[in-house]
Amino acid sequence: MAATPAPPQAPPKPTWDPRRVEPNFPWLRPTIRIRLTLLYGGMFLIAGILLLSIIYLLAAQAINTGNEPLFKIVDGRELQVSSEDCPAIKAGLTISQFNEAISNCIDDQRRIALDDLLSRSLLALLGLAIIAFAFGYAMAGRVLSPLGRITRTARAVAGSDLSRRIELDGPDDELKELADTFDDMLERLQRAFTAQQRFVGNASHELRTPLAINRTLLEVHLSDPGAPVELQQLGKTLLATNERSEQLVEGLLLLARSDNQIVERKPVDLAEVAEQAVDQVHAEAAAKGVVIRGEQKPAVVQGNGVLLERIALNLVQNAVRYNVPEGGWVEVTTEVQHGQAVLLVSNTGPVVPAYEIDNLFEPFRRLRTERTGSDKGVGLGLSIVRSVARAHGGHISARPREGGGLVMRVTLPI
Repeated sequence: MAATPAPPQAPPKPTWDPRRVEPNFPWLRPTIRIRLTLLYGGMFLIAGILLLSIIYLLAAQAINTGNEPLFKIVDGRELQVSSEDCPAIKAGLTISQFNEAISNCIDDQRRIALDDLLSRSLLALLGLAIIAFAFGYAMAGRVLSPLGRITRTARAVAGSDLSRRIELDGPDDELKELADTFDDMLERLQRAFTAQQRFVGNASHELRTPLAINRTLLEVHLSDPGAPVELQQLGKTLLATNERSEQLVEGLLLLARSDNQIVERKPVDLAEVAEQAVDQVHAEAAAKGVVIRGEQKPAVVQGNGVLLERIALNLVQNAVRYNVPEGGWVEVTTEVQHGQAVLLVSNTGPVVPAYEIDNLFEPFRRLRTERTGSDKGVGLGLSIVRSVARAHGGHISARPREGGGLVMRVTLPI
């Protein structure tokens, strides 16, 4: 099918999510280990400064006890004194000049001793502070190592590996109690998910089998050319009801399976997925007079091809079915934007109020209707799309289009 060129449109503004904003300097993130290190080192530094101040004051008080020198010269006959540390003391001084020089020299020596004590103490304090911060960092890492194991296990569980356990050894303290509680929670979660998977498997078999048998019986009766018209009409009605039930069962099972993370991932090109979806919906779109257009650029992601195809198929089907009676169109584009693969599906259609957008993603919810029958689907299409997108680590958003219709935007990590 030849795709008509799409009119140029301004790229949509990216939705700001504060949880995804990366810090400017991630290595300066105030982790608990850094905060404990600063706490230990800061307390030691404050204690060292207080101790140094007390020692300095006591030493100054001890040295300055008594302002008068310990001796005085009262008779200087035939007395000759020289000093390299006190150059003011020299020959030819009177007794009063000599005593004054001795007093000044003692004061200078006191000041030099206090300055030397202060400088050496500050150097010692700096060295001990570095040792204290390093020791505090090492001790904080040792104390917080159980939390690191808990974090790594939680990340592994987030990847759908519910078999992981912390199994923390050591004393029976608060951290071990937290780890044991987390292990018990994982055990209960694993049993719950195992029971859910078993239920999905059993339901898949138990629900599909009778519906398949009913469809076969109805098709056999409808193939009888001698059947009355009323019986054929009733059979077609029952066959349509049976088909709707099959779609409902398939949708529920797919919704249950897609709520979990995808474990096995393979490279999938969203462009090929979108082209497959357009090909499958082409006949229905032609019957409704809806034109499908758009350019599919390569956008390779890691995921499950079947589930990703379901995303594109559900979005394109909804865009075709919920469209205007005449002159409608659907635009399907794929591209890579800001390091993410983007699938964009926009269409003409009825005006959708912005406050009803969130309701469209709920199961069995449609625009202005809930849990009611419809020949357009079973009301699970967008719920499945959202679940599959979340399972792939992506996101889907919708916004009303000016003039009617919707713009569906699916972003997936590359």
